[in-house]
Amino acid sequence: MDILGKARQLESRIGRALDRASQRVAGGESETLEPLEIVHRILHAVDGHVEPAGRGIRMFPFNRIRVTLLAVTRHERARLDAIVKGQPSLHDRLVDRLRAAGCDPTGLAVAIVYAAVRTEGWRHPQFHLEFDRVAHAPRVTAPVDQDGPGLEIFVTKGAAEKRHYSFRGARIDLGRRFEVRNSQRRLIRTNHVAFLDDENTANQSVSRCHAHISFDAATASYRVHDDGSAHGTAVLRNGKSIDVARGARGVRLCSGDEVLLGEARIRVRITEA
Repeated sequence: MDILGKARQLESRIGRALDRASQRVAGGESETLEPLEIVHRILHAVDGHVEPAGRGIRMFPFNRIRVTLLAVTRHERARLDAIVKGQPSLHDRLVDRLRAAGCDPTGLAVAIVYAAVRTEGWRHPQFHLEFDRVAHAPRVTAPVDQDGPGLEIFVTKGAAEKRHYSFRGARIDLGRRFEVRNSQRRLIRTNHVAFLDDENTANQSVSRCHAHISFDAATASYRVHDDGSAHGTAVLRNGKSIDVARGARGVRLCSGDEVLLGEARIRVRITEA
């Protein structure tokens, strides 16, 4: 196990010890917790949903967790943000915790929202958890042209399912949510780079069908196209912004460009064929 893994394991043990101690002192859930203590309570609560699946196998039956945190003031929200969205994020901690419990956390999505008042049904006065399982259509991967240059995408602002993606010679759909459905709940698109559908301001500025990147085999280049987004698409290069007009031929990408999707951003790097 690497140093980071050992540190997280130690942090988990300390968190459980603090959890037990605080319950003994306060006599239950009436104490006011610090942000890191809240995170450890959330991890402990998720542990309680791990179930045996037979033959020594354990499973976590959900792939969606909605975490509502009580934050009356901007100061309280900033303190919580620093813990749940910093490094490691709450999502990363939950994935590590489930793996340590012997579960497969692939596809786990964690939405973090804030509330100014506690509503009925909260089991703890400072946070509330909701668990769900969403059935996905088979994940559509981008086609691969082994002769084309590679394209790496790094999420630099906003939160997507992953921070780093790699493609080669492909059409790459960019948007909010992995699956996009119409009013009849029919699947109309799957985003290869999918921003989370939570209350993050940058994420909310990304349309569900925001833009796509195409590969031009004739010039061995990648171009970004706007798909009718609400907040626009632009390419930031050498300090200058290039608007991507809907329905136009798109803008050719260069290695190091940033693509602005509303308020969210991705950076691209083109590798050798």
